[in-house]
Amino acid sequence: MVTAFPVPWTYVATAQAFDDEMRERIALHRARRGDGWQTVDAPLDLVETLVAQPVGRPVLVDCLTLWLTNHMLAGHDVEAECARLAAVLESPRGPWVVVSNEVGLGIVPDNALARRFRDAAGRLNQQVAAVADRVVLTVAGLPMQVK
Repeated sequence: MVTAFPVPWTYVATAQAFDDEMRERIALHRARRGDGWQTVDAPLDLVETLVAQPVGRPVLVDCLTLWLTNHMLAGHDVEAECARLAAVLESPRGPWVVVSNEVGLGIVPDNALARRFRDAAGRLNQQVAAVADRVVLTVAGLPMQVK
């Protein structure tokens, strides 16, 4: 975990607060983090944010599926953005932890956008897992080392 390393830690947040409920979620996340964290908002420019981190700085990225959503809704080339991200994650500049959601374990969504998102998230998770040193899947609060 990032907090096993000396402070300061960087929390890279990819969420965007488009409504009151999301603003509340973000506020709760900030309050829970406590001292030692520097928060950087990167709803779209995650690659640039990671490249700008000082060498050796512990970083927690939360989360890739929100980042992917942001790019999809903005009409960006998702495959190109994911490839750029995977390239940066292949050579981290410090201890980096990246959070993502596994959304492909449920039923097939009933609409094209949701299916496209599910498929893109699966491909992104595969790309990131391929370059990661370690992959942990958490189910019901139990961490299972996958790689």
